[in-house]
Amino acid sequence: MTKEEFNSLIVDLFHQISYQEEKAIITAEFKNISNKDLHIINAIGYDSSKNMSTIAKSLNITVGTLTIAINSLLKKGYVKRTRSEKDRRVVYISLSEKGKKAFLHHQSFHTQMISGILDSMSPEEEKALIKALQYFKDYYEKKN
Repeated sequence: MTKEEFNSLIVDLFHQISYQEEKAIITAEFKNISNKDLHIINAIGYDSSKNMSTIAKSLNITVGTLTIAINSLLKKGYVKRTRSEKDRRVVYISLSEKGKKAFLHHQSFHTQMISGILDSMSPEEEKALIKALQYFKDYYEKKN
């Protein structure tokens, strides 16, 4: 495989995952949110409350960018915002019940995707795939 073919494979894979994710998770119940919104919901976590900087850092976005997205998710009823009692400048974000349902829906897509891929692989192939994906993760973490 040439480097160009490898690049094409990676780009196509990224687009296919993104397309399939959007098709699977944007249902009648969750028609008013995007993949980006669901990744923010995922970064907040099911049963946690996080401050804006922690969420922004985990997503590699600015707090300003996150603020815009959180304001939209607040209006749609997916998240709750509370201020710290110790320091009123600190804002904590948690999921509403609607947000928790969206979180579980998103997790279900990922669980099915991973099972669908790994179920057809031998243990050796699974190990090799995980090792290769770890190289990708390490490469991008170094770039940040």
